[in-house]
Amino acid sequence: MQRFATVIRLKPEMQAEYRALHEAVWPAVLERIRACHISNYSIFLKDGLLFGYFEYLGIDWAADSARMAADDATQRWWALTRPCQEPLDTREPDEWWASMVEVFHAH
Repeated sequence: MQRFATVIRLKPEMQAEYRALHEAVWPAVLERIRACHISNYSIFLKDGLLFGYFEYLGIDWAADSARMAADDATQRWWALTRPCQEPLDTREPDEWWASMVEVFHAH
């Protein structure tokens, strides 16, 4: 299992819309998350920052993340959620949500 943590800004004026969207995530989006071997996906909000955490249970992250990105329902979902977000300047060129480095983990 691989654990991933990511961060992005939430535009203040979009907070209510973003939260409302996530109160009713589309079943097709949730199914794609599961089909791509992602588990325990959580998003937290603090001081305008969204912190995402998930566990990847598959064997080919590049292939599964590409399948997710190519999915029609996921693309339509992102078309609604991306306008709510503001990527960090320090993210990698191919990232929307910036990857975080794990500095501690207790088993």
